Amino acid sequence: MELSEHPLFRELSTLNLPPTDYVVAGSGPLLAHGLRREISDLDIVARGEAWRIALKVADPVATPSGHGRMVLLFDGGIEVFDRWLPGSREPDEMIEGAEWVQGFPFCPLREVLAWKERLGRQKDQEDVKLIRNHLRHPGV
Repeated sequence: MELSEHPLFRELSTLNLPPTDYVVAGSGPLLAHGLRREISDLDIVARGEAWRIALKVADPVATPSGHGRMVLLFDGGIEVFDRWLPGSREPDEMIEGAEWVQGFPFCPLREVLAWKERLGRQKDQEDVKLIRNHLRHPGV
């Protein structure tokens, strides 16, 4: 799948965020690696100019985790965070550690696995299985 053709990535592209100032987190990396065909939204961790651009579009609100702030864009289709989940690396580290897929920066699957395991949410259990299988058998 071409990410640039996915509706959420088309919306993301219209924001013109500097790619060195954000990283796609949440379930976006599963889509990028072909482990999921659909996602309901894009979670973006931003800093610097990318965060300033998001703030020009909408006002920040508290995050569901209570950790940091977020800006909801495109009717919630894109959520831009100034930090990720409690216990995660700092935004600068996350962004600098991104892996690039089709021109977009993503959190590595090992990090996604660590959050989803730590959170222990029922909705993440299938993702945990998919990521573990992919990491054990890459390219299959």
